[in-house]
Amino acid sequence: MRRRPLLNTQTNSKVNVKVDSSVETRTMVEYTGLSLDKRLRQKRSHTYVEAMAKLDAGGVQCKHGEVAQLIQEIKNEFPDLQPYQFPIGIIAKCYLGNEYDVHTLDTKLDIIRHYKKGEGVPTELARGKSLALHPGYEFIEVYTDTLRAVNLRGDVSIIKG
Repeated sequence: MRRRPLLNTQTNSKVNVKVDSSVETRTMVEYTGLSLDKRLRQKRSHTYVEAMAKLDAGGVQCKHGEVAQLIQEIKNEFPDLQPYQFPIGIIAKCYLGNEYDVHTLDTKLDIIRHYKKGEGVPTELARGKSLALHPGYEFIEVYTDTLRAVNLRGDVSIIKG
């Protein structure tokens, strides 16, 4: 049996497709769960580690511009993360003098503060204090659920909790 052709199956319509090169679209993937953990486990750049080491360079009083520069360094280190995925703060051993213990960078409030020995640090950063005093680490990134200890080479050690 021979099939009959369908009627009006040929169309002569043209479709014009234009690509507007002036519109740039950028797809960002938001890290969650294990992918976020893996991303935050990656080695830190030399530039970032150097920038965090400058927390002492400003002396006891830090200017707003210095703090803004450090916050920008964090953004540069994690360009693919959302701001709420950044560390809530960074704590490191302070070398300003024998009377000082640690200094902190509160990334939410954009504040650098140097703490004297025996002085309490904010509760959310306190769990990183003893680790910050360990000579093997340059600084500690404090997240809501983890501490990430960064050494001079940028290697990251993770402490859960």
